[in-house]
Amino acid sequence: MHKPVLYQEIIHALQPRNGGRYVDGTLGAGGHARGILEACTPDGLLLGLDVDPQALALARETLAPYEKRIHLVQASHITLAEQLASLKWDAIDGIVLDLGASSMQFDNAERGFSFMQDGPLDMRFGINATMSAEDIINKFDERELADIIFRYGEDRDSRKIAKAIVANRPLRTTRELVAVIEKASPRPFDRLRAARGSIHPATRTFQALRIAVNDELAAVEKTLPQAVTSLKVGGRCAIISFHSLEDRIVKEYFREQSRELVNPPYERIYEVERKAVVQLINKKPILPTDEEIKDNPRARSAKLRVVEKL
Repeated sequence: MHKPVLYQEIIHALQPRNGGRYVDGTLGAGGHARGILEACTPDGLLLGLDVDPQALALARETLAPYEKRIHLVQASHITLAEQLASLKWDAIDGIVLDLGASSMQFDNAERGFSFMQDGPLDMRFGINATMSAEDIINKFDERELADIIFRYGEDRDSRKIAKAIVANRPLRTTRELVAVIEKASPRPFDRLRAARGSIHPATRTFQALRIAVNDELAAVEKTLPQAVTSLKVGGRCAIISFHSLEDRIVKEYFREQSRELVNPPYERIYEVERKAVVQLINKKPILPTDEEIKDNPRARSAKLRVVEKL
């Protein structure tokens, strides 16, 4: 089975042990979960969450040898506290989140995640998403589209791209959308520039649409407090992000939780004083090795941050 991004680094970070309780909040095909279960043999337990029914079905096959030690649920990681309560797990030893879309989703043209393949403009992780990328593309006004592309894609050409999209609506497929973006972009894409590290002009727009469709940043913000609260003393939370917006949220939350809030004499800076909740295991993000990037180019933008509960 293909190993997921930063596989060894995740296992090293979580340090799974016999009898421990662990959570994979973005189960995918079950690669990280399988490594955790192998490491916490024979009695370690794992809760796996994923909103994607296809991913869950594949993970169920991957993790079949460990079926007596797993609980797999089709649900978002934002329901973490609820899922732990249903299992009567009062605390866990570790949790991993591998944020963003999976390789399996990118490789399925029918899901609409990739601008490299033609397919419907869908981009929904699960059936509970209230709208698709097609809805956003064809129903939002020009300003709303530009704001989404700029905020979530950090694309400085967002206004030009939004204007071109509106002028060419309706758009139904990924290929139609890519053609519009390529025509609107002032920086034409070519293989020579790509070899020097340039990205396709549709990359940021597709990222922005996917984040908007699945409300990804809000999901991260809702999950982080639940993840830290659920940890036992000494338990660890490991999070892989793939773009700066997610990584910034994770970094700032971990940093805030690692600070001790104590008022100086005769001053009241903090309404509530507290000791540090976690300690940073790595102050700088852990990055994939050159060898891993060579084997899996999609790993190149991955960043891993780890904290331990105090």
